[in-house]
Amino acid sequence: MLYHAPDRRMLQDVVTCIRHGVTIDELGDRREHGDRYMKPPEGMRRLFPRNPEAVARTIEIAARCRFDLGELSYQYPEERDDPTLTPQETLEKLVWEGAETRYPEGVPESVRASLRHELGLIEKLRYAPYFLTVNSIVRFARSRDILCQGRGSAANSAVCYVLGVTSIDPDRNDLLFERFVSEERREPPDIDVDFEHERREIVMQWVFDTYGRDRAALCSTVIRYRAKGAMRDVGKALGLPQDIVETLSSRIWGRSEGAEDEHVAAFALGDRRLRLALDLARQLMGTPRHLSQHPGGFVLTQDRLDELVPIEPAAMDARQVIEWDKDDIDALKFMKVDVLALGMLSCMKRGLDMLADHKGIHLDLAAISAEDPRTYAMIRRADTLGTFQIESRAQMSMLPRLKPRTFYDLVVQVAIVRPGPIQGDMVHPYLRRREGLEPVVFPKPELEKVLGKTLGVPAFQEQAMRGDRMRRLHARRRRHAAQIHGHIQIHRRRLWIQAEADRRNGRARL
Repeated sequence: MLYHAPDRRMLQDVVTCIRHGVTIDELGDRREHGDRYMKPPEGMRRLFPRNPEAVARTIEIAARCRFDLGELSYQYPEERDDPTLTPQETLEKLVWEGAETRYPEGVPESVRASLRHELGLIEKLRYAPYFLTVNSIVRFARSRDILCQGRGSAANSAVCYVLGVTSIDPDRNDLLFERFVSEERREPPDIDVDFEHERREIVMQWVFDTYGRDRAALCSTVIRYRAKGAMRDVGKALGLPQDIVETLSSRIWGRSEGAEDEHVAAFALGDRRLRLALDLARQLMGTPRHLSQHPGGFVLTQDRLDELVPIEPAAMDARQVIEWDKDDIDALKFMKVDVLALGMLSCMKRGLDMLADHKGIHLDLAAISAEDPRTYAMIRRADTLGTFQIESRAQMSMLPRLKPRTFYDLVVQVAIVRPGPIQGDMVHPYLRRREGLEPVVFPKPELEKVLGKTLGVPAFQEQAMRGDRMRRLHARRRRHAAQIHGHIQIHRRRLWIQAEADRRNGRARL
């Protein structure tokens, strides 16, 4: 079966033309048979009147097919150097060793508390193998002197920091681990690690060689038709002149809506083929066009990956991809490790190497000073061309207004110059409060602990999560207080009943 309803026959012919790179007039015997659509049981019985038992047998076989996606049992790869230790015990051993390295003068008690909390949650959710796999990849990169850095919500994790996956101390920056891993969400952790773009292929090939070609592959990305692309391909398939195809596609606006202006409708009104092209393009929008390769999302398994999902060679040499995209992987709770490339890391690596070679200064990302005054003086002048994250026009125009002087100022700067905060009218209130032109107010006094660092303006998802946690905590306290109050009232009632009974019994004795 190629399509679900008979009225999709024309679209199927167009798709066949696109696949073979010919027009509808040149398709010839490559045209698919006209009845390859899904038919109801009555239609199948009419097609096979001499073999009614075959139709009944088909229904019986279909009823016996009970496959469920839950049968695709995924297993994390095992990364244990010591087979006597469980993955959780191995992770805890590496974490406490890494903590001693990160804090040579002694691990602060606040960090110990964070590590114990995170390890407890990781153990409860059984995510230790995932952290071990990411640690193994990062450890290989560092053994080859390849600069790498975890990005995103993984920076909220003290475990990732002491393992060397990230270089931002979450204790110093008051980051929330539940932004990364949450018991409520029950979503597999997703650690994106950036590597030098010129040397990332070394890491990728190490992953293939270490885990095996039958246990490691990249995710796919399903590229779908949008309005203009659908119009171009349909127009070519129908044999429309190139200038007309370009005119139609240029007048269609929107990414997927397929809305066209009145000029397109008027232009196509008098020509059946033009009207047909517009109609088929609308039908084609949103359908898959081709499989592309994910930028670096690896799926790794303990058992054979090709028993869970089809694998095919990628367009690039020495790579292979699965035929599912990242959304399918997330739905099935498969582990995905993102091995990404970042050009700025290559620049930073060359800079660090020059410092070591010419000045004898050996630094890594965690050892670079976060509060260098001369650096912030350049940033306040918007002299940031080529500086990752703050080099866009929007960021450069905001820097002289916000006037960052600390690392956290830069964090706020990057966070608020985004469509969400701009449309939510968070930027100007923050700037006015920062300049002292507007008083800093909080919706409730309790929220000062949550919104204090951003002057009462919500800028981060962590703040919403902390506020929700505080709300639930107060609700539990109120419920607990109400329960205690109820128990006290019940106890008082019992004492009163007992006193009344004793009083009546005393009168009876008298």
